[in-house]
Amino acid sequence: MKTKSTEVKAGDLEKKPGRSVPELAALSVFLIALIVYFSFATEYFLGVENWINILSAVSVAGIIAVPGTMLLIAAQVDLSVGSAAAFTGTIAGIWINSSGVGIGILYAIIIGIVIGVVNGLLITKVQVNALITTLGTLAILRGLSYIIGGGQTVMVPKLSYLGLLRPFLNLPLAVIVFVVICIAGVFVMKYTTFGRSLYVIGANPAAARLVGIRTPRVVLICFVLSGVSTALAGLILTSQLTAASPMAANGLELSVITAIVLGGASLNGGRGTISGTILGLLIIGVLNNGLVLLNVDTFWQQVARGTLLIIAVSFDQLRERWGIKHG
Repeated sequence: MKTKSTEVKAGDLEKKPGRSVPELAALSVFLIALIVYFSFATEYFLGVENWINILSAVSVAGIIAVPGTMLLIAAQVDLSVGSAAAFTGTIAGIWINSSGVGIGILYAIIIGIVIGVVNGLLITKVQVNALITTLGTLAILRGLSYIIGGGQTVMVPKLSYLGLLRPFLNLPLAVIVFVVICIAGVFVMKYTTFGRSLYVIGANPAAARLVGIRTPRVVLICFVLSGVSTALAGLILTSQLTAASPMAANGLELSVITAIVLGGASLNGGRGTISGTILGLLIIGVLNNGLVLLNVDTFWQQVARGTLLIIAVSFDQLRERWGIKHG
């Protein structure tokens, strides 16, 4: 994250969008091109069940990516999300087996909140860089997942019904939760003072202070939302696998950040949209699914995600430089 200038400009008080309309249109065309290609290259790509699989596959990352977008807009980042999902899932699995589903879910949510509060306070009060803080909690939570679970996968058969549940339009519960969170995220970012304040904080912290925005509080709330989202993701993963694994969600943070940046959020803050992130998630989901149907080695999926991230970040940096030169 680059250091922001303390000079306050009128433009910093205005909401900055994500990618421009032409850029979003280009991403949409790319997504459509992928769909067309895989529909001809594979037999089952356009099947309804396959599309449900695509949506289900991106839902876990998507649930985390919504508050993740808010954080990146505010020039913050949470790299601990994958480890946090594994840790909360392990906690949930142990308590569900011993005390019931309700208690396990409650403890997972509480742990998610605590993780968010710890990350947020270290960053806003102790002034530790967000990247360093969340890298640290990433390692801590992954290690604790192995310790608490005894290094073994914890079977959680009592939660399996949630993974199989399709409460609306034959869509899995994970997809329903993802859609609801996306709708809530779009509403918050477009129609609330809280959402608009994130753009100001990310664009110019000095401007945020001058207009009375309580930056530490806003950032802390974003990290708490991120923590809650990882708990939900951990619960969903556990229900889908009917097991809590300390290795679960390994590398999930890469998928989340790739989708957010691909959708138009700037690593320097002040720019991004939930709708852009959704588009980024769909591109990743379609690409991964198509490669699987083509029997491409799963390691190449990682190569594809890494390539997309580099391209998206490179484009963002070029756009920032162009804006500085011509702004």
